[in-house]
Amino acid sequence: MTATRGHRITVEPGTEHVRVVHDGQVLADSRRPLVLRETGFPARYYLPPEDVRTELLSPSDTSTHCPFKGDASYWSLPGAADLVWAYPDPKPEVAAIKDHFCFYAAETVPEGEETRMVPEAKTEAP
Repeated sequence: MTATRGHRITVEPGTEHVRVVHDGQVLADSRRPLVLRETGFPARYYLPPEDVRTELLSPSDTSTHCPFKGDASYWSLPGAADLVWAYPDPKPEVAAIKDHFCFYAAETVPEGEETRMVPEAKTEAP
């Protein structure tokens, strides 16, 4: 956990089954997400690269900087620029998210419940 002047970030193992689908194609499916909670942003799921179909993604020239997490790199699909990001060298306080992928939209698939959408709004990478 890190906290600075009212700003707080936590990263913890999630228990959710997380799936990412774009135009009917499954891009990621994970039962071992990391959940990052940050002041002012919705909770985000960071997925291990083994659970992401990285062969479908193309590196983007886009990068952003977060003073709390570090520099983010982005990947795209044809017709879907900067759909996913990751922190190749995150700040030590959030080191667990290193090389994990985060999508703007992901479905959680809780046991015994219907699929529901989680953060869909495209904003600056949290």
